[in-house]
Amino acid sequence: MQIARIKLVGRDPKKLDEIAREIIEIAKKFGVAHKGPIPLPTKILRITTLKTPCGDGTGHGNATYDKFEMRIHKRIVDVQADERTLKQILRIGIPQDIHVEIKLIS
Repeated sequence: MQIARIKLVGRDPKKLDEIAREIIEIAKKFGVAHKGPIPLPTKILRITTLKTPCGDGTGHGNATYDKFEMRIHKRIVDVQADERTLKQILRIGIPQDIHVEIKLIS
C-alpha cells in the first residue's frame, strides 16, 4: 500500500500543529494508518544591517547594528494513501503562509 508523505512548512508552529492535527483526525475517522507529526529542524534565517545609512554608527566610533531573524518550521505527517482520505485532506483550509507538499511513497 502506498503512503502519502505530507510536508508542512511555515513560520508559525501553532498553525502547522493545527493543520497536522486536522490531518490526523481525518486519518483516524477513516481508519487508515498514520504517523506524525514529526518535527524537522527549524531553519533560522538571520540578517544583520547597520542602523545608519552613512555607516558611521552612533558617532562614538562603534557601529550599531540591527539584527533580524525569521524561523522556518517544518512538520511531516505520513498517512496511508487511501483515495477517500486524500480527498478529505485536500479539502482542509490551508492558510496562505503555509506551504504543503504531498508525495506518494510506495
